[in-house]
Amino acid sequence: MALCAVAQALVTFHLIGSRPLYTILALLFTSTVGIYNFCILLSKPKSPEKSTYLRVRWFFAHHRLMVTLTIVSILSLVPLFFLISTESRLLLIFLGIISFAYSLPLFTLGDHKFGLRNIPGLKQFLITLVWTMSTVLLPVLEAQDMHLTNVSLRDTTILLAKRFLFIAALTVPFDIRDLFEDRQSGLKTIPVVIGEKRAYLYCQFLLAGYIILLFLYRNNGFNHDFFALTLTAILAGWLIFKSKWERNEYYYFFYLDGVLILQYVILVLFKYI
Repeated sequence: MALCAVAQALVTFHLIGSRPLYTILALLFTSTVGIYNFCILLSKPKSPEKSTYLRVRWFFAHHRLMVTLTIVSILSLVPLFFLISTESRLLLIFLGIISFAYSLPLFTLGDHKFGLRNIPGLKQFLITLVWTMSTVLLPVLEAQDMHLTNVSLRDTTILLAKRFLFIAALTVPFDIRDLFEDRQSGLKTIPVVIGEKRAYLYCQFLLAGYIILLFLYRNNGFNHDFFALTLTAILAGWLIFKSKWERNEYYYFFYLDGVLILQYVILVLFKYI
């Protein structure tokens, strides 16, 4: 997931015509490792060795190593934080608050404690928002602060909107996979609310909107970036549809999340082809 965040930031740098800023890439890598591990540690089941999820069993079988990695990742954010602009720092603080509040049991209803992810409709929105803002707005703010590029408000808005649609489409299959467990726990995800079949159609609708925005970005029309990103959107749509039958948890982490990395690879290939 940390490599996916780095790849998506590289996609942004490519699209805005800026060289990659390694401070931002390092910051995204370490913060993603820290936040994801923190969330897993926080949601530790009573008997992790009996979990139905292979990744959970592996994570807690290497508990000490993962705790150490989490602490190192979070501490490494301190020097990186002071190497970015004030605007980027404020954005990072905002995203950090949302990320930690996502799983922390901040609210109480009767005897039940819950976090932001348990509020109906918020789970997918928060994940997509954090990913979009961190991999799009953070690189844009920093590149403009260093005078490496100039992106209009219109194009920044389109870039944010299309990345939001793409990330949102990729998050839904994970909720479809956990449909039964989410229903049992009372978690109101999109598949729980609208049903599994409609959730798949919803994903395709999001990807269609993404392709339309690709055409509008910077009025570039049918350039090599458009065809490269359209190809990855079609691939993502096919993988999402195929996830109806493929229930192995690593299908989701390797193939669906892998599209986020493949997107940058295909962009580079199309540029030189």
